[in-house]
Amino acid sequence: MMKHLYKAAIGLLLTGFASGTALAEEPPVLRSQVMTLSEIVTVGDFYSNAGLHASKPLFRSPDMGTSGNVAAGIVAERARAAGLETAGTDGLRSVVVHRGATKIDRDQLESLVRNALAGRNAALGPDVLDVKLLQAPDRILADPKVADPIRFDRVDWSETNGHFVIQVSVAVEHGTERLTLSGVAHEMVDVTVLAQPLRRGDLLKEEDLTSMRLMRSKVPAGALLAPEEIVGKEAKTNIRANTPLSHRSFQRPVLVNRGDKVTITFNMPGVKLTSRAKALDPGAKGDVIDVMNLQSRRIVPATVTSRGQVRVHATNPVVASLNSETN
Repeated sequence: MMKHLYKAAIGLLLTGFASGTALAEEPPVLRSQVMTLSEIVTVGDFYSNAGLHASKPLFRSPDMGTSGNVAAGIVAERARAAGLETAGTDGLRSVVVHRGATKIDRDQLESLVRNALAGRNAALGPDVLDVKLLQAPDRILADPKVADPIRFDRVDWSETNGHFVIQVSVAVEHGTERLTLSGVAHEMVDVTVLAQPLRRGDLLKEEDLTSMRLMRSKVPAGALLAPEEIVGKEAKTNIRANTPLSHRSFQRPVLVNRGDKVTITFNMPGVKLTSRAKALDPGAKGDVIDVMNLQSRRIVPATVTSRGQVRVHATNPVVASLNSETN
């Protein structure tokens, strides 16, 4: 008798456990939107809590990168037929199915081409190439399951005229698709230009300068690339804005002009002699120019030291011409 009661109790416990498990299971819920990367949409894509039926196929996906609507009633009907007996519409009239894709727009494609071209010349970086696509799709849709969806098969590029033709393979739904890209690519150089025009004799300040990107083939020989080379110098002629600059357009500031009256200084141990002279040449600081002593009319070379001031070297025979004025 006790044995039968024990079996009955065990049976009740097992029945209660099974009933509790069934009550604990959550019912399937239809999603209003489905995102997939696969070409097949499954029960589990449409319904949460699909359980063992999740992997069963229901529909073919839309094309890569596109969306499509399917009636909720049809989804529920097919899900029940696939074994999910409690599948319903959950108040929805339709479900949006979107199939993902790797989208590559024209800007991204230009960047990929820039990298491919730079790879052909170790001296060039992608950042110095200006690329313009002439023949190329506005957008490429590739298989999102492929890590590198675009492969460059052949690259032909003339650095002389910039024209290129590239053969590529794009990973699509089934295999690859071949495309031909063409365009022009040029190496660009940052050159120093004036932000505003400069007049002859003006001193160049750092704020007068800016930079401009030009094709290397358009940059004149000797064009300045580093602005610090000319800051503080004087314009030899009027210079227009936004044109490449060169050393030939600038000079050190002229401190002595031709015909100026200058003071000559001669220094030697214990003696400092000065005299007045006339400059026969213009000169900037450090330049050696010819000057004529106003008393002796003698012409000697002297070094410009500041505005209106020149100095003669100790080995210069000017001492004789300066002995009339001693400080």
